[in-house]
Amino acid sequence: EFIVDGSIILTHSYSRVVLALLKYSSKFCRFRVFVTESSPDKTGLRMRDELDKLGIPSICILDASVAYIMEQVNFVLVGAEAVVESGGIINKIGTFNMAVLAKEMNKPFYVASESFKFVRFYPLNNRDLPNHFKYKASTIARLGEKNLDMEHPLVDYTLPSYITLLFTDIGTLTPSAVSDELIKLYI
Repeated sequence: EFIVDGSIILTHSYSRVVLALLKYSSKFCRFRVFVTESSPDKTGLRMRDELDKLGIPSICILDASVAYIMEQVNFVLVGAEAVVESGGIINKIGTFNMAVLAKEMNKPFYVASESFKFVRFYPLNNRDLPNHFKYKASTIARLGEKNLDMEHPLVDYTLPSYITLLFTDIGTLTPSAVSDELIKLYI
């Protein structure tokens, strides 16, 4: 319903769930995808390569060009490392920037995630994210908890006010419905 013929989609980094959703949708309609390169590990290149294998037209763009590309897209579709109690998400660094731009440019911002990624955690901002979310375990072991000040975080927190809808295995949810689903999952 959301991906129709001629859609132009912007996604960020590599997401197994987003890839599966795009693969399924490609059976019914034709669309194009812009994929951010996704520094520092450039996982967007992997996403672009996977889309190419599926025959889905895709272009890898620089992270810094998101505002330029946003004018051309119909919506943004990202995955999530975690969906938190507030209905916000923790995902690859740069996701929050994309969400802010999408809202400013009146573009829907969708999240695709499985319900097993719903977590009982309620951050208020990016500084509330614990280090085990922000850094690889090997980085924490190498630098220690006190020496992470100069390390680049791998994820950020996107507030629920920037998210239009979440597509999950338990249905399409608004961010405000996530806490209700968490109660059902954990009771």
